[in-house]
Amino acid sequence: MPAIEKPSRREFIGKAAKLAAVGLAAPRLAAQPSRPPGPNERIHVGLIGCGGMGRGNLGACASYPDVVVTGACDVWKERREAVVAQFKDSCKPYADYREMLQQPDIDAVIIATVPHWHALQAIHACEAGKDIYLQKPMTLHLAESLAVRNAVKKHDRISQIGTQIHAGENYRRIVELIGAGNLGKIGVVRTFNVMNQMPNGVGRDPNTTPPAGLDWDFWCGPAPLRPYNSLLAANSYNHGSWMDYSGGWTPGMAPHIIDLPIWALDLGYPTEVSSCGGRYFIEDDGDAYDNQDILWRYPHMTLTWWTSLTNSYGFDLHGEPVPRRRLAIYFHGSNGTLYADYDSYKIVPEGDKMQGLEPPKPSIPPSPGHEREWLDCIKSRQQPSCSVFYHTHVDVPIVLGLLSYKLGRSVRFDPATEKIVGDKQAARLAKPEYRAPWKFPDKYLTT
Repeated sequence: MPAIEKPSRREFIGKAAKLAAVGLAAPRLAAQPSRPPGPNERIHVGLIGCGGMGRGNLGACASYPDVVVTGACDVWKERREAVVAQFKDSCKPYADYREMLQQPDIDAVIIATVPHWHALQAIHACEAGKDIYLQKPMTLHLAESLAVRNAVKKHDRISQIGTQIHAGENYRRIVELIGAGNLGKIGVVRTFNVMNQMPNGVGRDPNTTPPAGLDWDFWCGPAPLRPYNSLLAANSYNHGSWMDYSGGWTPGMAPHIIDLPIWALDLGYPTEVSSCGGRYFIEDDGDAYDNQDILWRYPHMTLTWWTSLTNSYGFDLHGEPVPRRRLAIYFHGSNGTLYADYDSYKIVPEGDKMQGLEPPKPSIPPSPGHEREWLDCIKSRQQPSCSVFYHTHVDVPIVLGLLSYKLGRSVRFDPATEKIVGDKQAARLAKPEYRAPWKFPDKYLTT
């Protein structure tokens, strides 16, 4: 990777003065939330981050007659203008999300920016009285996870994390089966997401000149400022190759996959997290691991995660022997093993221990759709199924896994106090240091 180029003092002061001149260096966000839309009123939705995933979420919302798109924000002019053109009768463009959050004609926002931005933008949205649909990963650090949750609580906002697989029927049937006890006691759940990017990964690009219309400094935001790279900027798939901006592939995919055991077994927080791995073979412009394992210890079981960019073997769900992305969840119970992916599951009994046991009748209602559920909850003021209050139990294990990987040792966690135990360095690194002038909102670390 090219050496990091830090802005000079003159460049930094000039940038800060420019922001101050337009009133954005210290944003004044609306202190009081706007009146929530009534049952028959249209919801005014804005998008922060106009890439593929955000536009997909926005399109799903806009397909309903009670939604109107009123704002599109991106630091890349080309991308925000594409969304405005799609909704030209109602949508206004914004280059700075803080300006958009001040607008009274926006009730709720979809946040689909690069992961390193998620926490700060979600908190600012809550402060401005906007409900949030926050794409996964929810955050990249423990302090961020707790701060986002606490901000949603303090400002009484509706939140949904974008783990859309949670809305699928397959997960519902598995949750019911696990809850019925058919598999017996579950001692371990194993999960994975694998693919093969060997040997070139996402590639290389020596050009470090940002295209016209892209504010690269703002794109990097609270994360380290590095030279522009077109591959990094391209899309969410590529983001997974850079640690500072995504945390690697684990935060991108584990939220979908470990969501199932956390839901089915009603898991709280782990008490100890261990991670190992490294960047062993991939040769591209990125710096993230190409193999990683995580072990989460819970009071009565363990949960494991494996991700690889150098081999795509999928075990029982492998299928055709060609390289492609594969994933699975294995529940190992005293009566049998259940393995699943997003769309199917199969049970392998332990001898005759499951003889006579029938799958329970469906009891979890079907989802109206992940985005539709969020919209309904904006009107009812009831939290969706994947609100930050639920999803913190998915996000915290992941960010603790990143911390363990960074430290090269296990991290112990107290679920009651939500604090790291017996490791001052780990506790300190659990809160990110944002690049100036951005500041981490410490006030949300206490409830």
